[in-house]
Amino acid sequence: MSIASILIATILVGAALLAIGMLALVVRFHLGRWRAERHWAEARVEPLADLGTTTRLEVLPLSDWHVGDGDFDGEAGVAYLVRTDSATVLFDLGLNERQADPSPLLRNMQTLGVTQDELDAVVISHMHPDHVGGMPWSRRRTFSLTGGRQPSLGTTAAYVPEPMTYPGLQPRTVEGPVRIAEGLASIGAISAQLFFFGWTREQALAVHVEGKGIVLIVGCGHQTVSKVVARARTLFDAPIHGIIGGLHYPVTDGRFRALGIPVQRFVGTGKPPWRPVTVGEVEQDIDLLRSCEPKVVALSPHDSCDASIAQFRDAFPTAYRDVRVGESILI
Repeated sequence: MSIASILIATILVGAALLAIGMLALVVRFHLGRWRAERHWAEARVEPLADLGTTTRLEVLPLSDWHVGDGDFDGEAGVAYLVRTDSATVLFDLGLNERQADPSPLLRNMQTLGVTQDELDAVVISHMHPDHVGGMPWSRRRTFSLTGGRQPSLGTTAAYVPEPMTYPGLQPRTVEGPVRIAEGLASIGAISAQLFFFGWTREQALAVHVEGKGIVLIVGCGHQTVSKVVARARTLFDAPIHGIIGGLHYPVTDGRFRALGIPVQRFVGTGKPPWRPVTVGEVEQDIDLLRSCEPKVVALSPHDSCDASIAQFRDAFPTAYRDVRVGESILI
């Protein structure tokens, strides 16, 4: 057999394997979407009548793409400090792409004077690298505030959307809605199927601010805005006052690039890569949120492009707040 024949055969075999792999992804994707919709339809959720309220809510971004004035590290990951009258919760742990120790999260916490000792709970929205402290931790189904080690969290409670571990802790796997503190709850893990990342369970926080209503705090929004809003309307007899966090709208660009390709446009969405999220779909979600008449809207830049952020800012001119590390959103 000639070298040319061997080369052609190798190319054909490679193409065949690639096609088989893509077909397997397509089949998994459609089966997973069917399974996720079945989970959603079969979920039996009761209102959280005993949630209570808080008179004050502070959401302080500790990790995100944009930073405020000061010596902060930005990254394409999320970590928010959520403070209410009765609890201080760390919602997600950022990306720490280089697995530095101290991580960008820990460095920003130090700059802001935030210590681990003040944490009552850690809540993981979903088990993706940019929310659990990096790829090494997500692969091990765990999480960390920094690289190379897992600092002691003492008696801090941990709420996770699917089984995860942490040294010295017994993280609570959240299935349905659960009260975490007075006026603060998880709306429960909601399933989604992503094309490349596969089966994803994601929870969001809901905070009932006295005299105002429910503020939703979201990690990436893989469970979709429509389901987050529908779940909140089922759980609470109060208006949706605000929504803060990531909703995954990398329409024209993405924060990750490989060979010049904006990877986020094609990876991490609930759509096949040949049908990325469109401006029109962002507008549909904006219309849904308009129906809630929110008084606070803040879109995380870690997974949404600047064009989508501009759409939100134009749609909610008086309600919109920028999400920047070190700048508190107070309600």
